[in-house]
Amino acid sequence: MPERRASRERRAHNLFEAAAAYVAARVEDDQDRIEEAASWVSPEALSFGVSELACRAVVALARERDESPAAVARDLLGLPVS
Repeated sequence: MPERRASRERRAHNLFEAAAAYVAARVEDDQDRIEEAASWVSPEALSFGVSELACRAVVALARERDESPAAVARDLLGLPVS
């Protein structure tokens, strides 16, 4: 098993893989995985990937709920409906 992890760490990760791993680790409060995913790409690339993931998640939830993306985003952040 350690060989698999070592080979995973050696291969290049794209910003979307890094963003997905980073966000999942944040949700699970796994500091080791957060740091690992954050090391795969530059901070700017990670920020872009996380932003793109957020946008796609809001759009998917909006479609699922039949609501506007703005309403979903505000709801997820606990903000009042405007």
